Amino acid sequence: MKDTKKQRKRGPLTREAQITGWLFISPMVLGFTLLLLFPMGLALYMSFSDWPLLGNHHFIGLENYQNIMSDSLFWKVLKNTLYFTVGLVPLNIILALLLALLLSKSMRGIGLFRTAIFVPVMTSLIVWSIVWKYMFATDAGLINQLLLLFDITGPAWLYDTDLAMPAVIVTSVLKNVGLNMVLFIAALQQVPRSLYEAATLDGAGKTKTFFNVTLPMITPTVFLTVVMTVIGSLKVFGQIFVMTQGGPSNSTKVLVYYIWEKAFKLFQLGYASSLAFVLFIIVLVLTLVQWQLRKRWVFNESDS
Repeated sequence: MKDTKKQRKRGPLTREAQITGWLFISPMVLGFTLLLLFPMGLALYMSFSDWPLLGNHHFIGLENYQNIMSDSLFWKVLKNTLYFTVGLVPLNIILALLLALLLSKSMRGIGLFRTAIFVPVMTSLIVWSIVWKYMFATDAGLINQLLLLFDITGPAWLYDTDLAMPAVIVTSVLKNVGLNMVLFIAALQQVPRSLYEAATLDGAGKTKTFFNVTLPMITPTVFLTVVMTVIGSLKVFGQIFVMTQGGPSNSTKVLVYYIWEKAFKLFQLGYASSLAFVLFIIVLVLTLVQWQLRKRWVFNESDS
């Protein structure tokens, strides 16, 4: 019995070691609890309550969620959000991959081009949006001024219900395409050279080599970038807030902007919280669907 007790004291998880371990992780656990778990729990409770900014709040059950289902503006906002996602994700991924293919080669000055494309990623989103808002201006905007050189009268980009969302999508793509480009460059550099040599010996051209060698080998990175870009597109807010304020005629009002409007303009905190959890469920479902579909097209994932 004494030997057993001595072995326990000398084991890798002695009481002192456990206490030391908990002390090391306690800042992270405390921060995670106070900054994430507690706010999420409070927001969940608020979503089941009528919670005005001033005055007493009271529990109303599923009434907020029922109101969402009958809210015509919510469905328009959800449609706008999906429109933004469907427009941004393919354009971002395709452009990032094309840039990566062009800039993955070893050439003099190639680092300068990579840096130039990546700089917008590090630029403040608000500053970037303000610059593009003035570039899309009707009269003095740079884009319309360039069109005038070709005797083309540019439209009111941000005041046209058909053009405002595409303008915001283009602005967002150019802002973040550099991050996905860097990820693709890293993936392309990991493709074994022997596969390209084998494809060349088999007489495969550049197009066949890309679709049969390059693209399958970088599908794990494609999957990662798609998931991150989809989640980011569903959370878009800054560009909308700066460039359009959800207009014109609610044509660019997306879900996060609608949540902000309900919470901090109309002070309907309970309803805003329920909207936030609807967004959370949408993001979770889309991510799980993508995770399941990865087995069908991501390299080396069929057996996992």
